[in-house]
Amino acid sequence: MNFNVTFHLSYRFRLLLLFTLCLTVVGWATSNYFVGAIQEIPKAKDLVASLSKGVVLGKKGTVTDEAFVEKAKLDNCPSTKLVFKPDLTLEEVQAENPEVHRGRYRPEECRASQRVAILIPHRHREKHLLYLLEHLHPFLQRQQLDYGIYVIHQAGSKKFNRAKLLNVGYIEALKDEIWDCFIFHDVDLVPENDLNLYRCEDQPRHLVVGRNSTGYRLRYSGYFGGVTALSREQFFKVNGFSNNYWGWGGEDDDLRLRVELHRMKITRPLPEVGKYTMIFHKRDQGNEVNIERFFWEGRRENRSSYLGRGDGFSELDLCRPNHSAQEKALATVHSQLTAGAPSEAS
Repeated sequence: MNFNVTFHLSYRFRLLLLFTLCLTVVGWATSNYFVGAIQEIPKAKDLVASLSKGVVLGKKGTVTDEAFVEKAKLDNCPSTKLVFKPDLTLEEVQAENPEVHRGRYRPEECRASQRVAILIPHRHREKHLLYLLEHLHPFLQRQQLDYGIYVIHQAGSKKFNRAKLLNVGYIEALKDEIWDCFIFHDVDLVPENDLNLYRCEDQPRHLVVGRNSTGYRLRYSGYFGGVTALSREQFFKVNGFSNNYWGWGGEDDDLRLRVELHRMKITRPLPEVGKYTMIFHKRDQGNEVNIERFFWEGRRENRSSYLGRGDGFSELDLCRPNHSAQEKALATVHSQLTAGAPSEAS
């Protein structure tokens, strides 16, 4: 009996001793791990601190303050504001666009989804035209467009007729190519944002949401001038612009009404995308504000006339323009409108 009790106590003692020994070993191993981790924490903090300071490596791979100072001395990145050189020449613009021939360009590495014609009416704006072409060609090429630029010039000293020139440009451009899309472009507006795509959609598009001269705000509700995009079918459907607006103003509102009466909806890009720089200038002689535009605007009450095939590009056969030699540089057609202008007294 005594032997059994002694053996039982001895067995428990040995189990307790073994358990204690295991705890000792585990405690020792754990303490070494945490001590090592604690010692590494300051090193990690130093690494994070050095990264947050943006230190750079010297030539030999060591962190140096001198390299950081040198980096701080770099010049600021150039401004994205458009700059126009006062002494810019056509030869310079040509040299910067060697792949443009007779106003035409198409990307070699891909096939553009649309063929786009840009129509620019002007008179006595040769310098503005150079500024626009200098920026517009690379702008269109970055968008990988298959495009052609047409400049339509009004000859003589009669009152300027922007709308009629654009009608002429539409007809003449279609003699060269069955263009999918037409961009009707003022000569003094230069796009600022490459995301403002020069292409047509299923509805007419107004690309000038804002310009520097208006604080990059829309000029007024319903404004549809400056730069507009209509497909070949859309422009044909509304019979183009009215031919009756001589002088400044009215023709863009007239076009908007034509679009709306044909139950089409005008779309625009986002305000931060549809931004333009306007080249400031004085109003040209012969392009004074058209006081007669209110008479033609009053005719809009007779809306049925806009749904027919009356006033528009379809009647230009009654007033054919005199075509001068084609420019071989950065614009394809240099058409001159000479007939049908009102008298100076009007």
